[in-house]
Amino acid sequence: MLPTAAMKTPYGLAIIEDCLTCPMHRDRLFCDLAPAALLGLDAVSSSAIYPKGAILFVEGQDPRGVFVICSGRVKLSATSPAGKSLILRIAAQGEVVGLPGTLSGKPYEVTAEALDPIQANFIPREPFLEFLRAHGQVALRVAQALSDIYYATYREVRYLGLLGSVEEKMACFLLDFAAGHVSEDGRTRLVLSLTHEEIAEMIGSTRETVTRLFADFKRKGLIEVRGSSLIIADKPGLQKLLQS
Repeated sequence: MLPTAAMKTPYGLAIIEDCLTCPMHRDRLFCDLAPAALLGLDAVSSSAIYPKGAILFVEGQDPRGVFVICSGRVKLSATSPAGKSLILRIAAQGEVVGLPGTLSGKPYEVTAEALDPIQANFIPREPFLEFLRAHGQVALRVAQALSDIYYATYREVRYLGLLGSVEEKMACFLLDFAAGHVSEDGRTRLVLSLTHEEIAEMIGSTRETVTRLFADFKRKGLIEVRGSSLIIADKPGLQKLLQS
């Protein structure tokens, strides 16, 4: 058998064997649990690798359970009858998707699609509910995760309903995206991990408009783009766009 370091893994992912040895479990809210709870989580979950574009569940589907994202990102979106798609949230490592439907028993309210090759742990609905009843600590973490979903949805409502122009929505998106990142000399550097198409689906616009706004913001000195790096060069300037 090849040593672990020499073994080829699907899509080059660093495979996480179990929750107890997961390197993320000290860094993410839902994963940072007591050893007994992590053992219980392993007992009711099954891990799988999914390619980019894989659908974990679709909007309107009866809830089968939740997915804990071990690596990669998952796009959560809703689609109108006319086929227009809107990204409500991007779930990253350590996050849980499918919570509202799994807890309420109502159909999934969004479609979950892998933005990258991902590893995820699936927990069926009934075992997950039993797990919550047995572990009060986990139930509290789930309540906190639902709060995060609420605030993410609120931000999306701001983009679509409370801001007038697409320019304002773009400025608000960039400011929210940069929130929590450390600034140096008034400049905030971060990795732009979303495509222009994905940003457009988050602010209710088109890819062409987002591309034009990036060019316009760069021309005005509000931002700089260097490869995959985005620099917020003039935060007060972006904020002024929201006050116009």
